[in-house]
Amino acid sequence: MVEAVLIDLFSLPASLHNDIQGVLRNTLEIIEKCSSTPAPFVYVMCCQMPESERKDEQESLLPALRDFQSTKKGLEVICAQTTAAVLYTIKQILDEKDLSIIKVILPSLRKELMKVYIDHLFTAVYQFEFEDLKAASDCNNLQTIGPKSEEHTVSTQDVALIRSEIQMHLESLPSLKGELTILKSSLIPDDVFLHGFTTRTGGISYIPTLSSCNLFSSSKRRDPQAVVKENLRRLANAAGFNPENFHRVKTDHANAVCVVGKTEPDSYDGIVTNQKGVTIAAPGADCIPLLFADPVRKACGAAHS
Repeated sequence: MVEAVLIDLFSLPASLHNDIQGVLRNTLEIIEKCSSTPAPFVYVMCCQMPESERKDEQESLLPALRDFQSTKKGLEVICAQTTAAVLYTIKQILDEKDLSIIKVILPSLRKELMKVYIDHLFTAVYQFEFEDLKAASDCNNLQTIGPKSEEHTVSTQDVALIRSEIQMHLESLPSLKGELTILKSSLIPDDVFLHGFTTRTGGISYIPTLSSCNLFSSSKRRDPQAVVKENLRRLANAAGFNPENFHRVKTDHANAVCVVGKTEPDSYDGIVTNQKGVTIAAPGADCIPLLFADPVRKACGAAHS
């Protein structure tokens, strides 16, 4: 059963901007007529450019959307300059309502691109289905807006641009729960080892059980890899290490140990290295993380207890 519907108007043809209320009305009628269980929550996605960059058709689009929103209960218009910003805002709303079964209605040429955004901003917790945006309200006589989706393939450059757009948006978000804090031990010499223990502050993860400096992504959780990567970037900037040389244990609650530079086990709760410039880490929540430091051999380790 679909719990929420997203209507993507980012690439709506300019010829339809003047009749945007008609397009939305038809789309909502299709949802009601063609679905046995209409979703109670509908979110309209649209692009909101700075005033200096808006074209004439965009000037009339936003007021029309706002007027339409005021007449429809359960419908909300989300506008931003990028798809990443709009989708992430909607994700926060969905997570607050604990919704995970989503239908996306969009111009067919946007479908493959949207899948890339979803792959990076959502996890396997969510279920998505896609439907072409139609220009008529007759279920038996629907006309797809734009070319068919198979006519548009996503290039490597498209994926790179989407990743960059997502990264830029996440980097722009404020830290939650205060500034990032790193606790240190007086037993580990600072002149030999860069070390510390993170707290829950300073990241961008907003899920209550993960907020805010979550450094672990799982397909069973709502925090996507892109958010965890941004948390790690902020931690690396604050602590002074290279996130590209960051190695975290793959917990199994067993006794396997990984030696950096040797064959990595499938799972392990301890990791050691004597390589300069390599950062190793172990997670800690209900389990206690342990750090090991040998200033003579200049070797260190981290373990998940």
